[in-house]
Amino acid sequence: MQVGAAFADEDPPDTPYASVVGTDRVFVARLVGLAVFGPDGERIGKVRDLVASMRVDASPPRVLGLVVDLATRRRIFVPMLRVTNIDPGAVTLATGSVSLRGFTQRPNETLLVGQLIDAPVRLGDSGEPVVVVDAAIEPTRSRDWVVGRLAVRPRRQGFARRGPVQVVPWIAVTGLSLSDRQGTEGLLAVFETMRPADVAAALAELPEKRQHEVVDALDDERLADVFEEMSESDQRALLGHLDSERAADVLEAMSPDDAADLLHELPDHESDTLLSLMEPGESAPVRRLMRYSSNTAGGLMTPEPIILRHDATVAEALARVRNPDIPPALASMVFVCRPPSETPTGRYLGCAHTQRLLREAPFELVAGVVDTDLARLTPDASLGEVTRYFAAYNLVAGPVVDAEEHLLGAVTVDDVLDHLLPPDWRDRLTDPDEPRDGETEDPVAEVRDA
Repeated sequence: MQVGAAFADEDPPDTPYASVVGTDRVFVARLVGLAVFGPDGERIGKVRDLVASMRVDASPPRVLGLVVDLATRRRIFVPMLRVTNIDPGAVTLATGSVSLRGFTQRPNETLLVGQLIDAPVRLGDSGEPVVVVDAAIEPTRSRDWVVGRLAVRPRRQGFARRGPVQVVPWIAVTGLSLSDRQGTEGLLAVFETMRPADVAAALAELPEKRQHEVVDALDDERLADVFEEMSESDQRALLGHLDSERAADVLEAMSPDDAADLLHELPDHESDTLLSLMEPGESAPVRRLMRYSSNTAGGLMTPEPIILRHDATVAEALARVRNPDIPPALASMVFVCRPPSETPTGRYLGCAHTQRLLREAPFELVAGVVDTDLARLTPDASLGEVTRYFAAYNLVAGPVVDAEEHLLGAVTVDDVLDHLLPPDWRDRLTDPDEPRDGETEDPVAEVRDA
């Protein structure tokens, strides 16, 4: 994106902070009212505001795009990546084709001019109360724009004269994060739009009291999904906040392997209590997994892979694979066994790769495409053996079979990565932003406008 040099060289006399504006920094109040043109000069509308995605932590928010007033007074959203040039008198887009869907603000978004300017905040070092009078957007290496700096002035007391304006980094002020500006209900609305891993990262940034309020408000299924994406220390801390009955319900909703990993980290008396409170059918697979060390195939595996009888058809297999609740790694293959079909199963016959199933007629039997030669993992296989197994066979899932040829479960590559990465790797997931319409160059991002 090109930014007109006049933004740096022609400072309005009533904005003393504008002298810091560079060719890669623009104060948003100066954009309001600018005409918006397409690449061939046709006028589309004028800038009404800018939209930024607020964060739970103190990091600078990402600028998503412009709110543009059309000639018909309809307000639309234009992604920031569509903007190619900003001059003192106009904004130019890369294309004249824009979505005419009316702009609707999302819970985690703020209007930089309409809502951020005049917001009361405090300077982080001194705690001095100040007011935001403008915000500067700056580009990043990834072509995103962030609100990197704020122009603030001391809050006016009575009839005192207005204080001087100073420009400070975003991180130098407090009071603008989502947790500061949103109540618990607002945060829950934001979290509903986020992936569990991002919710887990955002939740870790909240004060303890707000964490507990959010956890109490989430239903068991959603909380279980979030727990599975948390670091062990965060899991233990939040599990300790729950009463035993609720904790047992959440463990039941978690994947058995994740529940077993969490219970392994608790003192024996606590894990025994929670297991006794779980439904027998839910606790049985967890108990089986807890017999194995956490860094073996038995401790890594999930006891709920896709299991079919030898007389199942390809159509049945693909129907099971299409289940959206099945993780992608587990959906990469189905396992064929003699009855019973619950782990530990009857005799393990082999596996059928999803890619192979897609090439077969739906009425064909799965038994006809079973891969009987693929090596199996034993439950006592070490983490190193499991890692070499995936590397050698180019797989993302593999069967775990005991000495009596019973299928016990399946290990997936994400379970292996979880144990290979540093213990605090989940704490580094700090970007809960969801993409807005068209703000990436990925064609999938256009689906929302379809």
